[in-house]
Amino acid sequence: QEQLVESGGGLVQPGGSLRLSCATSGRAFYNMGWFRQAPGKERECVARISPGGSSTNYARSVKGRFTVSRDNAKNTVYLQMNSLTPEDTAVYYCAESSWFGTMRENEYEYWGQGTQVTVSS
Repeated sequence: QEQLVESGGGLVQPGGSLRLSCATSGRAFYNMGWFRQAPGKERECVARISPGGSSTNYARSVKGRFTVSRDNAKNTVYLQMNSLTPEDTAVYYCAESSWFGTMRENEYEYWGQGTQVTVSS
């Protein structure tokens, strides 16, 4: 059973930064995605990265502020979040998919438990 464990969430002021980490079991050939779900909203994919790390995609709402990366030697995927706003407040999840390039929630097979990110002054 694949296990994903997120960390790095917390409370940050508007304009601040956070880096989320996702430790995986080491299946480096999988597409990885970062999703978020705010209260009362549907879960959305904010970023995804290819198995080798050369291909990434971002949601329009985070493009230019968030950066997804991975270190396959450490079995870890990262989400660097800059210029955070209160609208970024959500539970953030990492997920794993065998479908290359997808940002569709139903094409991700394994999920972490989520980490809370709160942006507030």
